[in-house]
Amino acid sequence: MVCVTAATGKLGRKVVDFLLTKLSANEIVAAVREPSKAEDLAQRGVKVRKADYDQPETMEEAFIGVQKLLLISSPTVGRRVEQHRKAIEAAKKAGVGLLVYTSVLHADTSRLGLIAEEHRQTEQIVISSGLDFTILRNGWYVENYEPLIKAALEKGELVGSAGEGKISAAFRFEYAEVASKVLTEEGHSGKIYELAGDEAFTMAELAAEISNLTGKEIPYRNVLPEDYARWLVLCGFPEPLAQFLASIETAIAQGDLFEDSHQLSQLLGRPTTSWRKFVLEVLRQRQ
Repeated sequence: MVCVTAATGKLGRKVVDFLLTKLSANEIVAAVREPSKAEDLAQRGVKVRKADYDQPETMEEAFIGVQKLLLISSPTVGRRVEQHRKAIEAAKKAGVGLLVYTSVLHADTSRLGLIAEEHRQTEQIVISSGLDFTILRNGWYVENYEPLIKAALEKGELVGSAGEGKISAAFRFEYAEVASKVLTEEGHSGKIYELAGDEAFTMAELAAEISNLTGKEIPYRNVLPEDYARWLVLCGFPEPLAQFLASIETAIAQGDLFEDSHQLSQLLGRPTTSWRKFVLEVLRQRQ
């Protein structure tokens, strides 16, 4: 069996959808904190099991009989390392054959603060666990920029402090498809993949594309991180989120979200979808 943790999340659901095109539903385990939120998966024949990162005994039970496990990183920044450690220990106890972990782009060198540090530490736990493993270092999702695109439309400008840093973002479904391939194909054990979109963009290029598609001049204004945080709050972002987003801009400006090895498209067997398509989708939704 193949198991996906956080299977009711935005990435997890997409991975399960792809797995359903490759495997029988009864070969798939959806490990979730709240099984009631996975009733639709159960109706499709997927085995739904409770697995809470904070309750190791639930993970030990959920992973029984699982040959390949996708450990999708916890959303709880600040507590991830211990949560992931418990999940990895549970996988060992259950005799999982292959552990696939979703990390972050350039986790070993990234300056994305606590995000990178937690992934770095988790990767070391994975590697030293004795389990066969594959690490998927996912870049940014283009979907992360939806609220910023909407804010730019409302305010008449796009603001940030990423300078000319290039961002190799890709669609969430593309990362999910690769995860499903790694879980169902051979030859990935021991690999660490740097996954990112083929076509990178800067914030200025994002603003230019919004301008081009709307016919309105939407400039990009680069500011200090603290000013960017204030702009985000004015746009309706919660203060903690605004501070967090501003805190990682320096790393983005230094190129920590840029990757041109094209490993994602190589694994997909096709070019990744252009970020410009996402901008168009967001604008169409607002019409």
